[in-house]
Amino acid sequence: MTASTNDSALIDEILRTARNIAVIGMSDKTWRASHNVGLYLARNGYRIFPVNPAFLEVAGMQCYRDLGAAQLAAREQTGQGIDVAEVFRASQHVPAIVDDVIRLGIPYLWLQDEVIHDEAVARAQDAGVKCIQNECMFREHAARPELHTKR
Repeated sequence: MTASTNDSALIDEILRTARNIAVIGMSDKTWRASHNVGLYLARNGYRIFPVNPAFLEVAGMQCYRDLGAAQLAAREQTGQGIDVAEVFRASQHVPAIVDDVIRLGIPYLWLQDEVIHDEAVARAQDAGVKCIQNECMFREHAARPELHTKR
C-alpha cells in the first residue's frame, strides 16, 4: 500500500465494527487534532483509550503509558481488546507501534493524516493487520452520516 491508497471498504469495515480505539499520542492540548478526534470518536459511541506516557488523564479519560496497558484496560473494562490502534505520532515511531500491534493481536492499524511508513505498514499487513495510513478517522466518520448515532 502506498501513502495515497486506502480501501474505502476497509475504512467502512473499521468504522462500523470497531468498538475500542487506542488513540496513540492523544494530547491534552485542545487545539491538537489528536485531542479533538479522540473526543469526537468518544461522542460517537466508540470507547477511547488514550495512550500517552506524559499524562494520567486526557479529556476526562484515563490515559495509558503504552499500547499494552491500554490493551489490558480494554480487556478488563469491556471483555474485549483494542480493535484499532489509531496513531497520532511522527512517522519514525510507527515501526515500534507496529511491533506492539502485532504482539498484542490488534486487528486494525490507522495512521492519521501525514503519518506514513510504507515498510512498517507492509510488515503489519504481512502479519494480518488491516491498515489505513495518511487518512483522518474523523473526516471518514463524519462523511458517513449513518454512523453518527450512539453505538
